[in-house]
Amino acid sequence: MIKHKVLIVDDQNGIRILLMEVFSSEGYETFQAANGRIALDIVKSQAPDLVLLDMKIPGMDGLEILKHIKQMNPEIKVIMMTAYGELDMIKEATDLGALMHFTKPFDIDEMRMAVNMQLRTKAM
Repeated sequence: MIKHKVLIVDDQNGIRILLMEVFSSEGYETFQAANGRIALDIVKSQAPDLVLLDMKIPGMDGLEILKHIKQMNPEIKVIMMTAYGELDMIKEATDLGALMHFTKPFDIDEMRMAVNMQLRTKAM
């Protein structure tokens, strides 16, 4: 069985560690990036199946990273994470191909279910 790959992109170390633990325990191969440059390097080298992407990242913001990911591989699923209700940005992210978004602090079980749903449907 192939392991799905999940990339977690967030500038907050605690969130990355939490999500890595959750998705590793779900049986996914996990990667993490604290900024856009690292995230795009991982997308290039690992081709993750799904990216959990924070909207607000110093340097390259989430929308910019999302555009690059979709240019590199439109098949990669992206779920946005946002700390504030930036509805205009959320709409733009959806227009750019993000599947959904979670507002921080998010319910980790909802996040787990959403990721499992996205990745398990692909495998069938």
